[in-house]
Amino acid sequence: MADHGRGTLPLPDYDHLPVGSLESRIRALSAGEVEELLAYERAHADRAPVTALLSARLEQLRSGAEPTSGDPGALRPEESRSSAGSPVSPATSPEPMSPPPHGTPDQRGKPKGDRPRG
Repeated sequence: MADHGRGTLPLPDYDHLPVGSLESRIRALSAGEVEELLAYERAHADRAPVTALLSARLEQLRSGAEPTSGDPGALRPEESRSSAGSPVSPATSPEPMSPPPHGTPDQRGKPKGDRPRG
C-alpha cells in the first residue's frame, strides 16, 4: 500500500487524536478509509490498541456493517470546555463519617459469640 501523508488521511489530525475518540470517529468511515488508516497506523506508530480497533471495525464493515452518520471532523472531546477541572470542592464534598460498627479493614469487628464471658 502507498504511504499516505497526514494531510490525505480520512480523519483530520489523526496523529493527535486520543485512542478513546477513535472508536466513534471511525464509525463514519468506509472500509477503504479504515484500511487506509490501518495501513498508516502500522507504518507509523503501530499502537496495538489502535490496530486492534481498526481491524475490528474493518471486519465489521466487511461483514455487512454500514458506516453510520457522523462528522469525522467534529469537535474533539479533549477540546471541550468541560476539561477546565474537577467540579469537586470543599462545598461539594461529603461530611466525614465514623467507621461502621462492624469494624474497618484495619480493625475487624468481633461477633458476639467470640467475646469473653464475664
